[in-house]
Amino acid sequence: MVTAVLRTVDATVPVREVRASRGKWLRAEPVAALYAQGRVVHARRFPELEDEMWDFGPDGLSGGRSPDRVDALVWALSELLLGGSGRPRVRNFS
Repeated sequence: MVTAVLRTVDATVPVREVRASRGKWLRAEPVAALYAQGRVVHARRFPELEDEMWDFGPDGLSGGRSPDRVDALVWALSELLLGGSGRPRVRNFS
């Protein structure tokens, strides 16, 4: 469904569908390390996302809510900074 919506706006936008093989908490750990290392900063405030980030734990969010914003952030940063694997990658600069 998301792919179809994106394609109606711009048919050329690249879309990579993903399937989760691990829980949200485990997927978030490498991204949390990027924040701890100072490799990720927010250029402005994102109150709803940041509220979810503070409330997110091994059991999800309080009140049984789903951490949708955090999960989307984890997928995006994993793709952009970790090569989509969820594990740090080594780049060759030579």
